[in-house]
Amino acid sequence: MNRKPWNQIAGSLLLGMLLSSAVFAQGPDAEQKLVTKVEVAGNKNISGATILAKVRTREGKPFSQVVASDDLKRLYALGYFTDIKIETQDSAEGVAVIFQVEEKPIVDAITLSGNKSIRQEKLQELIKLPKGDFFDLQRLKTDMRDIQKAYEAKGFPLASIDYRLDTDVETNRTKVEIIIQEEERLKIKNIYIQGNKTFSDKKILQLMRTKKAGLFASGLYQEEVLDLDLERLRAFYSQNGFLDAQVNYELSFGPDKNRMQITIQIDEGRQYFVGEVKLQGAVLFPEQQLKQRLQLTTAQVFSKDKLKYDISNIQSFYFEKGYISAEVQVDTVYNEDTGSIDLVYKITENELAYINKIKIRGNTKTKDIVIRRELRSYPGQAFDGEKLKRSKERLYNLGFFQEISYDTEATSAPNQKDLIVNVQEAKTGEFAFGAGFSSVEKFVGFVEIAQRNFDIANWHSFTGAGQDIRVKAEFGTSRREYDLSFTEPWIFGHPLSFGVDGYSRVWERSGTTGYSYDEQRRGGDLRLGKEFTDFFRADLMYKLENVDISNVPDGASQDLKNEVGQNTISSLFLKLTQDTRDNIYSPSKGLVLSASGEVAGGFLGQDKDFFKVMGIADYFKTLVEKLLLELKVVAAVADTYSNTDTLPIYTRYFAGGTNTIRGFKERTVGPQDTSGEPIGGKSTLYGTCELTYPLFELIKIAVFFDGGNVWEKLGDFASGGFKYSAGLGVRVKTPMGPVKLDYGYPLKVDQGEDQEGRFHFSMSRGF
Repeated sequence: MNRKPWNQIAGSLLLGMLLSSAVFAQGPDAEQKLVTKVEVAGNKNISGATILAKVRTREGKPFSQVVASDDLKRLYALGYFTDIKIETQDSAEGVAVIFQVEEKPIVDAITLSGNKSIRQEKLQELIKLPKGDFFDLQRLKTDMRDIQKAYEAKGFPLASIDYRLDTDVETNRTKVEIIIQEEERLKIKNIYIQGNKTFSDKKILQLMRTKKAGLFASGLYQEEVLDLDLERLRAFYSQNGFLDAQVNYELSFGPDKNRMQITIQIDEGRQYFVGEVKLQGAVLFPEQQLKQRLQLTTAQVFSKDKLKYDISNIQSFYFEKGYISAEVQVDTVYNEDTGSIDLVYKITENELAYINKIKIRGNTKTKDIVIRRELRSYPGQAFDGEKLKRSKERLYNLGFFQEISYDTEATSAPNQKDLIVNVQEAKTGEFAFGAGFSSVEKFVGFVEIAQRNFDIANWHSFTGAGQDIRVKAEFGTSRREYDLSFTEPWIFGHPLSFGVDGYSRVWERSGTTGYSYDEQRRGGDLRLGKEFTDFFRADLMYKLENVDISNVPDGASQDLKNEVGQNTISSLFLKLTQDTRDNIYSPSKGLVLSASGEVAGGFLGQDKDFFKVMGIADYFKTLVEKLLLELKVVAAVADTYSNTDTLPIYTRYFAGGTNTIRGFKERTVGPQDTSGEPIGGKSTLYGTCELTYPLFELIKIAVFFDGGNVWEKLGDFASGGFKYSAGLGVRVKTPMGPVKLDYGYPLKVDQGEDQEGRFHFSMSRGF
């Protein structure tokens, strides 16, 4: 007997195994078995044709395990099945392929049970699992989490949410029941603070939105709110130099399980202070000039937020000087000897950058030229932060854009950048109407159609050229006004504005408005205006109007009766304005100084000869946060000349009421005739001091002090008899327009005059 060596036997076995594996791996494909039929089994709600349309295994083609595996993946991707198997049946003719599927059930209905504190309708709104579609467990779990959050917000953090399926095996359709166990509603009985040494319990509790149950707080426990409170406390400690502070909490419950106590545990750690402050790399500007921009200086409490602010301040300084590529980094080094944190600012100044091109982006309606003419930076100039800031203010003052930002793009020259002006356009067309109640006119209403970005030459959309056109009608119990106005801000591409107005205004006699007669004005004007600098402009206007005074009471003085009749007034008006406000619609700082003069008659002709001079100073300053101070003073005088002996009543000055000295009746401050009717005067001086603060986005509160008087003669200007008032106000922004409600109380009145407070209510369309 021949015996082979063991290694030869092992080699033969290994070779045989490899050959067998290769043949087995090839399977039917190696034998070119054809698919004799393809079937679907187990489907109840999805047709076999729909399923087979998604697979590539076809009758009459060679069977491939690779293709079958891909078919499996495609069918699972449909999301209709919980399980899929591929079965094969060999025969002499080939192989039959059966896709055995197990469908997800169809959702017939979704019901809720156990809910008592939240209505079914409210919970149903949170359920996004679709009825009539295949059951999706992940979608259901998401809905259950939303319901859980709704219960937590209502003070049921221990509520549990589960589900149950009732499935008909024959039809494979199911009913989903969401089961809610609400448990007890938890209220916070007490909040204890532990471990705080630097800040009082009161200060910690003020920083938290979680409150214990009381007269002004529900005391409901919400885990998400408490977690945010802890983050707020950690940030507060970090801002005050406690970089290692740890804040945690524990919950404990009373015997009745519906009252809980929260214990806030604070580990303050040590407080860090700023040590030495160094600047490296600052060559172009004095180091002391840069340090003036820093909030963090030696011996101050270290704050990461202030550090970020200081880095930004140094970068802003360089940006303002044109070094927009300047880089600022800072190293914070703990000094073991002093126990403080030393700051080393590393500055890379880079080159002065110049503007290569200015590119406008985001404007779909407004023409580029309308934007470019407001910019105060130009190609070829060095980047200048102040000019860019002023350019943005001017663009905002157009009222065409809700967002404006700058960006830069590199060019082939390293010291030149393209300036990108990004704008997001606001709605400039207005169709507004509304009605309400005013303390002056009782019923008030208005209708207005306006386009602040009009283009008379653009017949497609009539927008984009920056022109202003408006038609409006205002009416009240005793007033009717109709106005048509058009303004072109740049005539033929030059910085000279032109405008035209036509109007009709009627005031009827009323005890609340201060008009003791009927007054009707009809007329129009032509306007020219020019900006001489960014802040100084002049406006010239010619006006022609007809004034009709009628319906004077029988008991009125002869002076007032003499005003009855019609007169045509031809006048020329000049106004000079210096306006440094940062935003004309919602200023936070700035000063408006204006001086105006009007002359009527004389060389202009018509029925009356008089002149008027007025000066206005209006100062705005943000004191702290959003607390805005406004100081306003108005001084004016008027008189007649030539053939006119008496200043017409409709050109005189009146004070008192909503827009001048609140707390007094409309137009009652100043001269009155023998019957007690206001007749106005030739000179006036009044002013206001007002503080406003936004409580919410749409609501502001105000505190004000008003004072002033009107004098019969020009020479009596500021001669005394001032009246004063103080009060409170609310400003509410509504869809119809802002509502202004003030309560003024007279502090100084004439002898015999009632000293009682008054409400002043009005509605306008600017906020």
